[in-house]
Amino acid sequence: MKLMQTVFAGVAGALFAIAAQAADITGAGSTFAAPIYTKWADSYQKSGGGKVNYQGIGSSGGVKQIVAKTVDFAGSDAPLKDDELAKEGLFQFPTVVGGVVPVVNVPGVKPAELTLSGEVLGDIYLGKIKKWNDPAIVALNPKVKLPDTDIAVVRRADGSGTSFIWTNYLSKVNADWKSKVGEGSTVNWPTGTGGKGNDGVAAFVQRLPGAIGYVEWAYAKQNHMTYVALKNSTGTVVEPKTETFKAAAAGAGWSKSFYQILTNEPGKNAWPIVGATFVLLHTAQDKPAQGAETLKFFDWAFKNGTQAANDLDYISLPDSVVAEIRTQWKAKVKDASGKAIAE
Repeated sequence: MKLMQTVFAGVAGALFAIAAQAADITGAGSTFAAPIYTKWADSYQKSGGGKVNYQGIGSSGGVKQIVAKTVDFAGSDAPLKDDELAKEGLFQFPTVVGGVVPVVNVPGVKPAELTLSGEVLGDIYLGKIKKWNDPAIVALNPKVKLPDTDIAVVRRADGSGTSFIWTNYLSKVNADWKSKVGEGSTVNWPTGTGGKGNDGVAAFVQRLPGAIGYVEWAYAKQNHMTYVALKNSTGTVVEPKTETFKAAAAGAGWSKSFYQILTNEPGKNAWPIVGATFVLLHTAQDKPAQGAETLKFFDWAFKNGTQAANDLDYISLPDSVVAEIRTQWKAKVKDASGKAIAE
């Protein structure tokens, strides 16, 4: 009898240990956020957390998957509006802020040696400026020797939050772009070759002589790409770096709403193409164990992932914003009985 009690206790203990193990979770979406989410996931698992499988398939793909409930969370750089969130029963919160940068493959041009303006970028992507020695580009770069080379425009082929940030910016600084194309995760591109994901755009730019594209800053750095300087809203020429991203992010009104667009922000040192990336998950959790683990993962990231974000030149959120996110988790993300799943 004593032996049976011992065996039962051992089995019960083993079952409790299994139940206490962290649930594996899956996410999909933003390639803009993929470098940091992948880094966080690896560190989280090494610290004793569950496995986080994140697939960078583009923001639009991520939104489709979370709506279909085929993933536990989605990543998107194109924030949803309140009515869109309510329609699908979703909650949205930001994780980090990052910069989108134009990258080029122009013979003889070094990183940050070339300066462009929003007006000129829009005209390039409209197909109006076709050569690298176009007078509009030469006027911005009188000391740079520009070749008589065709411009090969590269843009996203998939639905993309990075494209949302890019086209939102172009719509603010180029009236022709706003009237003819507009903004969105997907648009009717007037010209160009489409690459899938940030990595696909980077690969095309590196392969095509005379190319120009746009990628999240981490991809430009990791691939040692030639990035350009930009004229910002004050007319100041700025380079992409942590300080100019922070200057742009400083104007975010997070206390009013998590829906924030950070392009063409005021500020002498502000990089003009900046955006936050967001996580989407269901307010009513069919799988509360996975929902709770998703929140635990991002809670861990907010507490322990700042250095990893800094290393990749993302901007961490202010402590006050993170505190509000945690409050919102408890208020809005619940199990079938209506109980908050955040610890």
